[in-house]
Amino acid sequence: MNTAHNERQIVLDTETTGLETSEGHRLIEIGGVEVVNRRLTGRHYHQYINPERAIDPEAMEIHGITDERVAQEPVFAQVADEFWEFIKGAELVIHNASFDVGFIDHEFNLLNKVRSEPALGPVAAGCSVLDTLALAREMHPGQRNNLDALCKRYGIDNGHRTLHGALLDAEILAEVYLAMTGGQTALSLGGESTASGQQRGGPAGRREVAVDPGLLRVVAPSADELEAHQAKLEQLRGKAGGECLWDKLNG
Repeated sequence: MNTAHNERQIVLDTETTGLETSEGHRLIEIGGVEVVNRRLTGRHYHQYINPERAIDPEAMEIHGITDERVAQEPVFAQVADEFWEFIKGAELVIHNASFDVGFIDHEFNLLNKVRSEPALGPVAAGCSVLDTLALAREMHPGQRNNLDALCKRYGIDNGHRTLHGALLDAEILAEVYLAMTGGQTALSLGGESTASGQQRGGPAGRREVAVDPGLLRVVAPSADELEAHQAKLEQLRGKAGGECLWDKLNG
């Protein structure tokens, strides 16, 4: 699968009242984090939504969102324009994308039937989509590739994830995606503005940190560490027919 991406990406997740739009299920939460040139910018979109229907008990067990929690939230029609502006023109990075995109397009369809122009959506009209589940299955065939399994595989801490949540899962997926495709090229920390102009706080907040290279401490390896390093290189050379990548880089 081609992992080339647009300059601007939105890592996105949703929560819903149930599993099937054909059964009248609706969105109740959308969370997305912005990545530009593989940098987490700190900008995000997060919105709870009144689905105008009851949430299935099975779905509630997964995400913990109750009918009471979303009863006073705006309906999708009230947030649709802001959401569309946030994602339009970006590549959406989604785990099991057909599910989330199906629900988003369903909401746009319902909205477009009752509102005047301009019509919003579908997702494909304004965004490209990268499905990280399909990517993970290609990279790790025959293995578990849900978000928890990928966190474990790539050493990403998700211990604070006891229930699913759209913004939390989008933040975790962003880390997973960057690790899967070569690692994050820049770290951002701290409180930058969201799509709705709110300040982002908590452990997920990010701002860029500039470090003076002259202040970085360089720790030289010990004799034992050098010996262990050479032993590992010999092992790699044996498997690679006499030469490893380290030799090419330092030849």
